[in-house]
Amino acid sequence: MKQPGTRKPGTLIALGIATILVLMPFWWMASMAFKPEAEVFTQEPRLLPAQPTLGNFAVALDDGNLGRAMLNSTVVALVVVVANCVFALLAGYAFAKLPFRGSGLIFMAIVSTTMVPVAVTLIPLFLITKGIPLAGGNDLFGQGGAGLIDTLAGLTLPHLIGPLNVFLARQFFLGLADELGEAGRVDGASELTVFWRIYLPLAKPLVATVAVFAFTAVWDDFLWPLVVTSSAETQTVQLALSRFLTGGNVAYGPAMAGSVLVILPILAVFLFNQRSFIAGLSEGGVKG
Repeated sequence: MKQPGTRKPGTLIALGIATILVLMPFWWMASMAFKPEAEVFTQEPRLLPAQPTLGNFAVALDDGNLGRAMLNSTVVALVVVVANCVFALLAGYAFAKLPFRGSGLIFMAIVSTTMVPVAVTLIPLFLITKGIPLAGGNDLFGQGGAGLIDTLAGLTLPHLIGPLNVFLARQFFLGLADELGEAGRVDGASELTVFWRIYLPLAKPLVATVAVFAFTAVWDDFLWPLVVTSSAETQTVQLALSRFLTGGNVAYGPAMAGSVLVILPILAVFLFNQRSFIAGLSEGGVKG
């Protein structure tokens, strides 16, 4: 009798091959990050560097301005994560537990924005960012200055509330019993107290999922920072990495070293929230 959880040898072999194929590019990237320039283009490629060096990381952090870029991306990502964990969860809770006239239509309109290509929204987003009143030299009507162009605040605007996060929050809260909130209201709790003290403690998987999605969306974004920033002081990690690939001679060693440094925060965020993230996806995706 087949034991529960056992796998056929063919399945294990297929999974092993798939794992190698997925991990091989990352292994090659990490290997090149420690290789001196003389080993990068050898006729006999090596999986491990013969003479490991940390010089590529020093070049990436100093000459590539990656240190400042990582600080900028971290600040923007933290603001976006907090904003999504607050506003997206509140919006999802309202759509799920506080229905009002037209709420279904408004929710469908929000979700439908996920189907709009990013390139279509670039010009409107740029004009909105430039026309923020009383920012960057603008007057009360948003004229005369640069607004939030080339600022960290301008980088956060498109990511403050993710439509997908609102959808996941609504689906998650729909799966929680209405009687929990009713019991709190009977005891005289306000609606915000019901959300904060009753429903939010049950939504830890959802919070982890929203945090991971919000963080990766900002950390991996290239197009919006390219449009809205123009100085090295406000560039993000993706723009900093692109500097190694522009020009006649591509510095592959520093570029790979920078890629390793940029990937580490994403791995840390995912691994730290892995269990809650997977639980949040499964619960938020099937309920409702």
